Amino acid sequence: MKNTSIILASGSPRRKELLEMIGLEFQVMVSNQEENYVNSKPKEIVKELALMKAGHVAFEYLEMLSEKCNGLADDEKVIIIGADTIVVIEDQVLEKPKDKEEAYLMISKLQGNVHQVFTGVALLNKIELESFQRVNFVVETKVYVNKMTEDEIWDYIQTGESFDKAGGYGIQGGFAKFIEKIEGDFYNVMGLPVARVYKELKELL
Repeated sequence: MKNTSIILASGSPRRKELLEMIGLEFQVMVSNQEENYVNSKPKEIVKELALMKAGHVAFEYLEMLSEKCNGLADDEKVIIIGADTIVVIEDQVLEKPKDKEEAYLMISKLQGNVHQVFTGVALLNKIELESFQRVNFVVETKVYVNKMTEDEIWDYIQTGESFDKAGGYGIQGGFAKFIEKIEGDFYNVMGLPVARVYKELKELL
């Protein structure tokens, strides 16, 4: 992907780790603008939020670019990646828990049950000075969690892994011992379906 600047519009360390894992060179640029969605269906929520994150960064990037006299070279491309992940169980959206009690309630719902993880991704490909080609999609993974005792739930919460993750758990951390099986993309549960992202990037280029 020569002559292409890739920007990850996310401060998530897991998304950064996943893009590094597949060998992409990129920079991180995070917008601090507020994100309020209007959709009510999980698949549409994550698509909307992913596009919003990418769009905010695209706007700020264009502002930054306009301050430079030289701008982009003729053969240089820019692709901005936005993503958002939510956990859904029985039509209830579980976002990041605010405290230990909320984390406990979330994990109590997930244990002994199956839930869905939806990650929405937006790719904005800069093709003209103020014009972007858009790719917006969502990937779903089903996660089956074994039954957990109350002590196991609290012990996991005490690790501190719950508080920056949708649903209050990280599949790549200590919670792994409670995962019975998954149906779909494992990396999607971590926050980014990297195989699909890489496929879409190649098609944009």
